[in-house]
Amino acid sequence: MKILLTNDDGIYAEGLWALFRRFADKHEVTVVAPEGERSAVGHGITLHAPLRATQVWVNGGYPGYAVTGTPVDCIKLGLLEILDSRPQMVISGINPGANVGVNINYSGTVSAAKEAALYGIPAIAVSVVGHQVDHYADAARFIEILAENVFGKGLPAGTFLNVNLPDIPLGKVAGVQISRQSNTFFSEYVEKRIDPRNRTYYWHGCDCLPDNKDLNFDETALYQNFISITPIKCDMTDYSIIEDLKGWKIDKELG
Repeated sequence: MKILLTNDDGIYAEGLWALFRRFADKHEVTVVAPEGERSAVGHGITLHAPLRATQVWVNGGYPGYAVTGTPVDCIKLGLLEILDSRPQMVISGINPGANVGVNINYSGTVSAAKEAALYGIPAIAVSVVGHQVDHYADAARFIEILAENVFGKGLPAGTFLNVNLPDIPLGKVAGVQISRQSNTFFSEYVEKRIDPRNRTYYWHGCDCLPDNKDLNFDETALYQNFISITPIKCDMTDYSIIEDLKGWKIDKELG
């Protein structure tokens, strides 16, 4: 396979190179990733500043391209400029910290995979629960298995996979759960503080633990030590309400 790797934690992030090491021996792998951390930037792109891509050598000589923009910028630049031909798969990650539930909407990791799917390229976003990850190699080994399945069986146009793993050896994983995105909104808070110059500033935070026990939801499955795989569609249309909206006869209000 010809594979494009990216992430939202920056080109020097350990999870990204765990994927590279896993895939590079058997596949043609190109790394195009942000020059620094771009977590929670969602599907943002750079329009009002130039993008720069610099070739760097990481982890004892592995090559990659460090991009000044967002994860989605990395996909666009990789597809439109850096790669000499279209990749057969895009993998985004491995992100330290789960991307489940409503957090999918904010994640740069997930958005990079979504951008690839918009271009019609099979894509996987992969995250591991926790921010001090010990088992990147296990996660990469599972993603290799999954990627081979995706390559062989394909995905529907405009659909990609969002994968979240517990930070444990694969032999201790409870199983693989094909899950749906949870729509539970986490309990959020803003902590107000005062800086040394007596100016107010804020830190945003939230309680990310799931409230329900239904393994059909991504966050619940993950926190029960299952690997959660959620198929995500780029088409965000709510088809169930289209006919109802037509019945509103809004056009009659135009006079």
